Amino acid sequence: MNYKPLDPSKTYLITGAAGFIGYYLSRKLLDQGCQVVGVDNFNDYYDVNLKFARLELLKPYEKFMIIEADISDKTNIMNIFENHKPDVVVNLAAQAGVRYSIEHPDVYIQSNIIGFYNILEACRHSPVEHLLYASSSSVYGANKKVPFEESDFVDNPVSLYASTKKSNELMAHTYSHLYNIPATGLRFFTVYGPMGRPDMAYFGFTDKYFSGQPIKIFNNGDFENDLYRDFTYIDDIVEGIERLLCNPSVGHDNVPHKIFNIGNKKPEKLMVFIEKLEKCLSDALGREVLFEKVFEPIKPGDVPATYASTDLLQKAVGFQPSTSIEEGLHKFAQWYVDYYNVQ
Repeated sequence: MNYKPLDPSKTYLITGAAGFIGYYLSRKLLDQGCQVVGVDNFNDYYDVNLKFARLELLKPYEKFMIIEADISDKTNIMNIFENHKPDVVVNLAAQAGVRYSIEHPDVYIQSNIIGFYNILEACRHSPVEHLLYASSSSVYGANKKVPFEESDFVDNPVSLYASTKKSNELMAHTYSHLYNIPATGLRFFTVYGPMGRPDMAYFGFTDKYFSGQPIKIFNNGDFENDLYRDFTYIDDIVEGIERLLCNPSVGHDNVPHKIFNIGNKKPEKLMVFIEKLEKCLSDALGREVLFEKVFEPIKPGDVPATYASTDLLQKAVGFQPSTSIEEGLHKFAQWYVDYYNVQ
């Protein structure tokens, strides 16, 4: 392992900077004295107020600037690269969500395909030292072999969202091959934590409880063959990214492109996860919290299990996520109760 630490003298451009991962990564880099140029289009896929709340916490940093722009606007993106000349780019801007992609396919093509193409073109014409980009555990589809390894076959995605992420990996590999752009794809596994995305299950369950509604669980009520998810706490995701920032890797056929899983390596049954969330909310409130549950069939695009092998990440930068689900959910529950002023 020839690991180079973060270089605070460089300029880091982060797309999706007002998003969940983008906010935490920006803050981590700013705390270490880095120059961070954030880009975000502030779309309303989920509560925009949460994005503005994250942004407010970044504004006091002198070395932070935010540009409102959409990565699908090529002219704008090319200008940003030319004007700010980033050394390292982290593309976290994307239209997220598996189920949403079934109802709104256009948005995914626009943001995840055209938008990412624009980022690659910008890196080609304004060369960067390293491009990191968000992929997803969803590329593994309904693979039965676990844990998922980066070398596994991933040509059977079960949602358009997964297809766009797999496309990003192929596009990045091609640009790395043709134009020698050092690039790293990051397959994130179910990221959660305070200030997270309200469309994620743990956040949605909590919202439903406090608005007096039952939660929907898409596992047919089959507790023996329950869904498994490799829940990964936000701090672990950010540390994994931070360690990779100054450490581009060489992949297949000497192309400077490599893909890494960032997951907790400890999948949880969905029902066990829900019980732990109930307990953490109970502790935060000082009274018992029990969700009213409605069981429904698994939704199109959902996969039965996610489970990361993180051996490649460990080998490359000496890190693998380690935050327990209890610790992570406790922090989320405490934040939620405080942020929404829940009585």
